[in-house]
Amino acid sequence: MTNVYDFNAVTIQGKERPLAEFKGKVLLVVNTASKCGFTPQFKGLEKLYESYKDKGLEILGFPCNQFGKQDPGSNDQINEFCELNYGVSFNMFEKVDVNGDDAHPLFKHLKAQAPGLLGTEAIKWNFTKFLVDQNGKVVKRFAPKDTPAKIESEIRKLLA
Repeated sequence: MTNVYDFNAVTIQGKERPLAEFKGKVLLVVNTASKCGFTPQFKGLEKLYESYKDKGLEILGFPCNQFGKQDPGSNDQINEFCELNYGVSFNMFEKVDVNGDDAHPLFKHLKAQAPGLLGTEAIKWNFTKFLVDQNGKVVKRFAPKDTPAKIESEIRKLLA
């Protein structure tokens, strides 16, 4: 069976990275945007990362421009925005599509493993989050409105 570690992604700096490098870690995979009402969640995501990175948490951010064209910038512009405005130090990857024919294979997998409401696979908006356990299994999907603070207890359970 396929798991998250079977995929590769390109970092926001343009380097191919196998997700197998994260084996044994708890992952929070998020489709992000720089100009969204949920953009301040970067602050909460960074706080989670700082609190739990030494305990085995990795956050993987994937900018996406599919929802209201809320991340129109280049990868360099997005990276600079995240660092300057939110001090993001967790892993950011290049801009991807999360829905449709051109959706990144990782997101196709995440959506199939953790469908949304009423079994729909489509991601509805920016800052949808997928929690993945240390074995690469998708455990849960969180809606954009679910703040990083709200899902912290779920992360702690997996890290215990």
